[in-house]
Amino acid sequence: MSVLVFIECADGKVKKSSLEAAFYGNQVATQLGTSAVGVAIGEVAADELKNLGQYGITKVLHDTEARLKDYVSQAYVKVVAAAAEKESASVIVLSNTNIGTGIGARLAARLQASYATNVVALPEISGETLKVKKTVFSGKAFADEVLTAATKIIALKKNAIEVAPTGSAEAGVEPFTTPLTDADFSGTPQETIRATGDVLLTEADIVVSGGRGLRGPENWHLIEDLAKALGAATACSKPVADVEWRPHHEHVGQTGITISPNLYIAVGISGAIQHLAGVNSSKVIVVINKDPEAPFFKAADYGIVGDVFEVVPKLIEAAKALEK
Repeated sequence: MSVLVFIECADGKVKKSSLEAAFYGNQVATQLGTSAVGVAIGEVAADELKNLGQYGITKVLHDTEARLKDYVSQAYVKVVAAAAEKESASVIVLSNTNIGTGIGARLAARLQASYATNVVALPEISGETLKVKKTVFSGKAFADEVLTAATKIIALKKNAIEVAPTGSAEAGVEPFTTPLTDADFSGTPQETIRATGDVLLTEADIVVSGGRGLRGPENWHLIEDLAKALGAATACSKPVADVEWRPHHEHVGQTGITISPNLYIAVGISGAIQHLAGVNSSKVIVVINKDPEAPFFKAADYGIVGDVFEVVPKLIEAAKALEK
């Protein structure tokens, strides 16, 4: 019996969210008196997988089947299920990302497992049951959920736990092959269009986001310059994407991308409830708006009441000064 962690990778590297899942899986394994094993799929550097030992993973099963280069839900589920069976895993941990939750739902049906998403804390273990704390109603409340099936699947919310690398030995990497059929690839994507930008929005620790307060796309350089100075990703509100100032893949909110960065800076965004639903899991929220009655200030940790065209250039200047 072990704890299995699905290791999500992109561009040959392990995603930051999977490092959190690995660390969390190790903590659960310690509680259960067992070990944490990872399963990785597709192209990823061996050193990246070995480094998972720093986060408590003892061994990584690596399936490098050529057809698994791009994410295919049915096939990925089959690989993770096979790894779970090989390791007799009673708990499977994955990240609460689009891919992670997509796999989790299919995996739960396949394994007849209990499945909890948006988990934010280590479970309370009582006999064969696990009680987990999760966010509900777009992050506005918490709920306790008891997992009772023989196999439990936990989707860990990004930035929910503090990760502390252990400095332990490298993880062993073991080739892993799963018998796959053409039917497992019936939903294979024909084209993948990657978002542009130096920092991937969903993986960013800092996000600078702009709204209609920027007045027009010609002023978007303020957002980009501040993001560049802070090493951040850029995002936008739904109205900005709707009028095509920015592409829709930068739209964060209830109908866009949900993010959980360590720092979210909202520039000229009023803070509609739909926007808050996508960003309120951010650890620190800073709001810049000239309207002191903007509802976003009620959700902010820090707020600056002022004209964005006066405030943001000063922030850019200050951020650049810190780099020197």
